[in-house]
Amino acid sequence: MADPSLVSIVIPAMDEEASIGTVVEALRRAAPWREVIVVDDGSSDGTAMRAAAAGAVVIRHPYNKGNGAAVKSGIRRASGEYVLIVDADGQHPPEDALRLVEPLGTYDLVVGARASATQATAGRRAGNALLNRLASSLTGRAIPDLTSGFRGARRSHLREFLHLLPNGFSTPTTTTLSFIRAGYNVTFVPIHARQRVGTSKIRFARDGARFLLILFKITTIFSPLRIFAPVSLTALLGGALYGAVNLAVTRKIPNGAVLLLLFGVMVFLVGLVSEQIAAIRFQTPPGGEPGGES
Repeated sequence: MADPSLVSIVIPAMDEEASIGTVVEALRRAAPWREVIVVDDGSSDGTAMRAAAAGAVVIRHPYNKGNGAAVKSGIRRASGEYVLIVDADGQHPPEDALRLVEPLGTYDLVVGARASATQATAGRRAGNALLNRLASSLTGRAIPDLTSGFRGARRSHLREFLHLLPNGFSTPTTTTLSFIRAGYNVTFVPIHARQRVGTSKIRFARDGARFLLILFKITTIFSPLRIFAPVSLTALLGGALYGAVNLAVTRKIPNGAVLLLLFGVMVFLVGLVSEQIAAIRFQTPPGGEPGGES
């Protein structure tokens, strides 16, 4: 188990006055953390004041930048060897924070995987299940909860991927996929999230599409053939089948079949080149870490 004195807790918060004080106090009672950092992302209420009164180090954004931007500010400010990211809405009990810290050291990223029954609506449960299944297929690794924001990781590894993290609500998706595709040790710890205080700022229709785009973006950065190969294979099989049927019936190969075959070959070649570029990009530079700065 990682010593809590080596762990910086980062709590992104916007308009969480009703819960932030209780969250900070409960965490500080649970263990002697190195520091508890609350990033007030342009709140219009007393979030920063309540957090400071509870004993947190407070960073204030002068205007709302997004959950991801708040997480990045917290990571930059953190001084611990590990960073534990906790939601400000009171969903996560302090004992679960200790459970997530326990595997750190053996694992580079530990994600709190929520039980599906604790997710707010049936639509969100279905959407998250679809994203989890698609992410698992693209990475070749079972991912039980792609979008959970409750996670702990090595600070040095998180900093490697800061340039990839979006300012919105897709930071959990990006970090999970980045750590897996970069070959770091990742594990998922089952948790039971409580009912949040207040209302969620995530909108399924709007943010679901963003999560999907982030998933494809990260997979393309780290392993392009996971995207290009299925598209290429589908085009090649479709072109071959279309051509064979028409050849048998009309004794001719239609132009559409030829175009599909050429498209399949071109997509595969582009994917192959992209795969080589990705491999070169993440080679270990002299005196540096994979994907990091030398």
